[in-house]
Amino acid sequence: MRGILVTVFCALFFIAKAQNPNDTISNWEKKGKFGFLFNQSSFQNWTAGGENNISGTASLNYTFNYAKDNWSWNNQVIAAYGLTQINGNDVEKTDDRFEWNSVLGKKAGKYWFYSFFLNFRTQFDKGYRNVTDSLGVSRRVEQSRIFSPAYYTFGPGMLWKKSNNLYLNLSPATSKITTVLARFTETRSAFGVDQGNTVNYELGFNGAAYWKFLMMENVTFENIFNVYVDYLQNTDEVDLSYQLNVLMKINGNLSTNFNIHAIYDTDAIARTQLKQVFGLSVNYDF
Repeated sequence: MRGILVTVFCALFFIAKAQNPNDTISNWEKKGKFGFLFNQSSFQNWTAGGENNISGTASLNYTFNYAKDNWSWNNQVIAAYGLTQINGNDVEKTDDRFEWNSVLGKKAGKYWFYSFFLNFRTQFDKGYRNVTDSLGVSRRVEQSRIFSPAYYTFGPGMLWKKSNNLYLNLSPATSKITTVLARFTETRSAFGVDQGNTVNYELGFNGAAYWKFLMMENVTFENIFNVYVDYLQNTDEVDLSYQLNVLMKINGNLSTNFNIHAIYDTDAIARTQLKQVFGLSVNYDF
């Protein structure tokens, strides 16, 4: 599986980098950043204690935006995969995600566009949970894998767009489809899909906002916010997602990265999910 992941990352990297050398005037604006975050700790005769560990995370953040006449099309691909190993234990995931956001708009006013948006989310590798049987024996059980779950959210709406770095999209008729493999719903519901099923459909309201700005020289803040309210089921619950990516540039290839991702989605778990990553990253811009 890890060989497949390397292949996928390389394919995304080279597809994003590919450009027509004869295209001197283009309606496309393309920007990408490939990064590798590495952490390692080693202890020997260290009386304060500690466990040897090593970890690394590869990430890709690529935007490709189109603008011509009254049309606007914003796209962003975010991908990340990380592994860690502590003192000879099994290798564990620290990050695993693939997300594509796309908003197509046709101008209706100064900053307003008629729009259609698409959001797709999944993961690359298998995920596990620990289960303890009646004898007290604990074992790892697979609970997710690539395209299981997969989330497809799309619908028409209105887009307010000041620039490629600041926009808000409102979609009052949003379809949300969640798919999983049958094996994960044989004995219980999973990710909002009922037991025995492989697909769950929802209709609701979706709001998405994007704001990227320069806080100070060499310090960039990127904010990605999403809210979803279902009309058909669980109408009193709200799904929320917020991502904060802070890039503190040291030089052309080194930066300090700080990332927070908070999710509240009762279909997955009835608690707030929170992930935070901080470290020194080697980057390549294209």
